[in-house]
Order: sequence, then C-alpha cells, then structure tokens
Amino acid sequence: MSPSKPSGQSTRREFAKEATTAAAGIAGVMAAGGVHAAGSDIIRIGIVGCGGRGTGAAGDAMAADPGVRLVAMGDLFRDRVESSRSLLRAEKPEQVRVDDAHCFVGLDAYKRVIESVDYVIIACAAKFHAMYLKAGIEAGRHAFVEKPHAIDPLGIQVVRRATALAKEKNLGILSGLMSRFSPMIRETVKRVHDGQIGEIVSIEENFIRGPYGQVARPRGTRELEAQYANQYRFSWLCGDDVVQSLVHNLDRATWVLRETPPARCHGLGGRSGPQDLLGDVFDHHSVVYHYADGLRLYAFCRTTNNCYNEDSSIVLGTKGEAHLKSGVITGKAPWRYNGPNVSPYVVEHAEFIKSIRAGRPLNCGDYAARSTLVAIMGQLSCYSGQEVTWDDVSRSEFFHAPRPEACTWTMEPPARPDAKGVYPVCAVPGTSRNV
Repeated sequence: MSPSKPSGQSTRREFAKEATTAAAGIAGVMAAGGVHAAGSDIIRIGIVGCGGRGTGAAGDAMAADPGVRLVAMGDLFRDRVESSRSLLRAEKPEQVRVDDAHCFVGLDAYKRVIESVDYVIIACAAKFHAMYLKAGIEAGRHAFVEKPHAIDPLGIQVVRRATALAKEKNLGILSGLMSRFSPMIRETVKRVHDGQIGEIVSIEENFIRGPYGQVARPRGTRELEAQYANQYRFSWLCGDDVVQSLVHNLDRATWVLRETPPARCHGLGGRSGPQDLLGDVFDHHSVVYHYADGLRLYAFCRTTNNCYNEDSSIVLGTKGEAHLKSGVITGKAPWRYNGPNVSPYVVEHAEFIKSIRAGRPLNCGDYAARSTLVAIMGQLSCYSGQEVTWDDVSRSEFFHAPRPEACTWTMEPPARPDAKGVYPVCAVPGTSRNV
C-alpha cells in the first residue's frame, strides 16, 4: 500500500541518516525534554505501510529513543514488509524485534498491528489515514499519522472525532507535518510572530518539481493491484498533489497566520504533460486563498519534468520577507538562522516520546486537520473550477469513492485506462462537482 521511493526525493530514513551529523543536537533536544537516557521503559511500535515513509518513520522513532522497539509490521504487499524489516534490522538490530508471526499482510493488517503495539505508525495510502487513526485511538494506542491526514472533507470529520477521543483518553497524536518540529523553521516563525518583518501582506508557497512515485505501468500486475501499489498516481488513493504535497507549505502558512483558515479560495489545474504516465492525477495546480482581513496566499505545485523547480515558503511583510525553509529574513532587520542542524523527522518523535513518558502526550490533531482541510479545499476548487469557501468545505460530506472501509481486493478499480493505456484525468474543471 505504501509507495516506492519517489525519484529525486529523500526518504524519511535518509533524513535520519543525515541527522547523524547533528547527533549532539538531537541529544540536547532529548536531554532537555527529560527522555530516559537509558531507555529503561520499553515503547512498542508498529508500522502500517512499509514503504519509504513507514520505514523511515520507524527508523526515526528508534533513533529518537533507545527504549523504542519495533514489534509489528503490516502492508498490502508481503515483499514490502520483508524488505522494510531487513532494512531496519540492519540499521537498528537491537531495537527491531519483529518475528514472522507479527508480519501482517492484507487490507486488515492494520488491525493486527494496532493490537500488538503501544504506538502505531500510519504511513500507507493517504485514503486510509483517517480510518486507521480512528481505529488506533479507539484501541487505546498512541498514533503517528503521516500527511495528508485525510483526502476529502468526510475524512477530516473522522480525524476531528479521533482527535477529540484522544484528548478524552489521554492518548497522543503526532502529525507527519514535520515543519513544526524544525528548530530553524520554529525560530523563523517566532520572529515573524514577533513582528520582525512587520505586518504580513501576502504569502507565496511553491512546491514545484518533477513527477514522483512510479510513473511507468508495472508489468505482470492486475489493474487494482497496480493502483494500490502506486498511491501517488491515483487521486482516489492520494487526493492529488495539493493535498499530498502542498499540504506541507499550507501548514507552514497556516502556522504563520496563527491557525487562521482562509475564508475562500479559487484554483486551477489539470494535466498538460505526457499522457502515458501511470495514473489519473493532475500535474499542475495553482490556488489563491483569500482571508477575511484581505490577505492572500498564493500556492503552486507542479509535477512536470524539464521545468523550473522550487520548494519554498515566503512570507512577505511591510518591513521585509521571511524565507521559512532557508531560515532567512531580509529587509529592515535581516537575520539568518545559525542554530543546530537537527532533523525535524527525529525531533518530532523525540518530543512525542518524551510527552508519552511524562503522561502528557502531544496531540497535534487539531492543526493537522485544519491544515489538511486547507489543502483539500484548494484541491476541490482546482477540480471543480469553482470558488470554495471554508464554511462549505467544513460542512461538506464529500468523499473520493469508494469509502476506505469499502475497499477490497476484488472491487472494480475506481480508475480505468483506455485502450492505449491512458487514464482519463480524475476531474474536469467546469464540469466536476464535489463540495
């Protein structure tokens, strides 16, 4: 169910490896938080989704605390479970304790993983994130859930209910929106909040790069299996690129704006690149978000080869600009971050585990749901070609069919290629209706 490693992008595991050069910084974060240095209290974790994201997140959790033990793994595909287990055993032999009896395969594998652990890592196809989060919280487990936390408004309602239940049960929810755990971005956002760039005038968000996931049609697999195995290429599994990727940028912008959601948005998008790529997703999107105070957020994502690329979050103010991803402020009070280069992928797990050990687990569910819904409203505007308001999308019960709980191994695939192997685009602006 988890995707193959996107071409040209780092996995979470590789981020953890890069962070070894900042070992002193990680140790400082953990010591300051009071995490048990000897790891005397064992925390059992399990992975649902054993692709690059799930494997990397498990490695990050084990790097964050020596008391973490990986004890269960699940995926739709057995080869991914076995490959992930081998990789993690080689990196963390003392912490990987997954026997064959706790390697689960199939659409119900998540249930078996959840019942085996204290802390479940959910990093499979995004369609199932909200459903599995709810199941984990109902079972009394802490949960890490990758972004996006849902792919449609109905899924966000599930996330919100799971978040409220976690608060009642004193359980933790950690979001894969890791920017909020980056020391560099935290310091930059703090300076923006303190007025270093003056009043915010507008925000520009860019996540433009080449195609990711498997783009060629896999041989020797039936249609539904090919779609389950390549979630990023199919809108019914991933929600498309605003929701899947630009959500990181939109989360940073929402954070800067002190969690204020937009009043409305309008977007445009489509597919202009090669038509023979696997999948039915758009390859370009542009969304303009309007806020009640008149501020506008301009957001762009693209997945096309041989084009200009940029990954940035730029906040424009009356006294300067803040470049969140590079830790730079220009203008009347210039500044550059020079603190520790610590991986947010490890910091998020270190802080989460610290909070669990202290009996006051972090719950990121509120901002996770909010930022994801900002992305969803932009995506639905691109699909429909219509203006979408925050009130409308918040009340909407629209979902990408089929519902996650209705998915099976024998159902008719939601997307079908034509005789030439080309998939029709998932939506037609001006015709498609959603909210």
